Amino acid sequence: MRLLTLCCFATLGCAAPLFGYPPPGFGPPGFGSSNTSATNQVKVVIKGNYRYIYSNGIPDHQPGRFPNRNNPNTIRPQQYEFRVTMEPKATRNPTPVSHSPFGVASNGVVFDAATAEFWNRNRSSGWNYEAKSGKINLGLDQSNAHVQPTGSYHYHGLPTGLIQKQGKTGEVTLIGVAADGFPIYAQFGYSDANDAESAVRKMKSSYRIKKGNRPSGPRGRYDGTFVADYEYVADAGDLDECNGRVGVTPEYPEGIYHYYITEDFPYIPRLWRGTPDPSFMRRGPGPGQRGPSGRRGFGPPPFGGPPPGFGQGQGSGRSFSN
Repeated sequence: MRLLTLCCFATLGCAAPLFGYPPPGFGPPGFGSSNTSATNQVKVVIKGNYRYIYSNGIPDHQPGRFPNRNNPNTIRPQQYEFRVTMEPKATRNPTPVSHSPFGVASNGVVFDAATAEFWNRNRSSGWNYEAKSGKINLGLDQSNAHVQPTGSYHYHGLPTGLIQKQGKTGEVTLIGVAADGFPIYAQFGYSDANDAESAVRKMKSSYRIKKGNRPSGPRGRYDGTFVADYEYVADAGDLDECNGRVGVTPEYPEGIYHYYITEDFPYIPRLWRGTPDPSFMRRGPGPGQRGPSGRRGFGPPPFGGPPPGFGQGQGSGRSFSN
């Protein structure tokens, strides 16, 4: 199958909404402040070959209670401004996500798999704790999300609240876009990647916990506590090392490379198949570390600022559209 390079969630000329459903209305109180009563605000603007995504990072579903015993931070509106290409292309070699957001969900909340916690608090050790390992408690809520000191609410795994909000549990569900422009789906895909009539089932990653003992650092047996405890085994599951595959989807009946958020490691992909846009590259402190809030923690200068009226009450509408 030919790998499609058009990413407008149908075709470049289509009129279908980017993420398949209209986001909540604009103009919530408290945008850009510490007002925790702020509501979801997100908009997409297309300029040339790029899609610009503006968001305040507030989820459109009920989050868990924050602060909580294992997460002392309060959710606060952000000033996200991301850019993704409308013509994504696969590269010869994958690009590590490292400690930058992998992508953004349809509700404007970021997918950010990495943690700031390292063995012995030593970032150079290479032993980064895995958020979903069960070995550390970062106060994740029912949607596998928690809050950074900046107030940024972000997903570490399947965004169950978002999926339920869409009413598509158990379906092939588009839930976001990666920094390289390729679409992100929830855990369900077609049994036959090339046949939309085949049965729908959960996609399984091709990662597994290594056998034996760690050669350095924390020592002990590999058990999933650290990201480095896992290894990719080609064809061990449905997906490649980027937790994606080429295949058909409801939005792409001719097929496209696309990612999955899975129940098993890596949960959120740790590698990009294409070239990530610089707007997703985090500058300064990593996840969980103290630093400037919102947009200032990411890539290049703003792309001309948010669209007119953003944050001032524009009513509802299909803002994720071509």
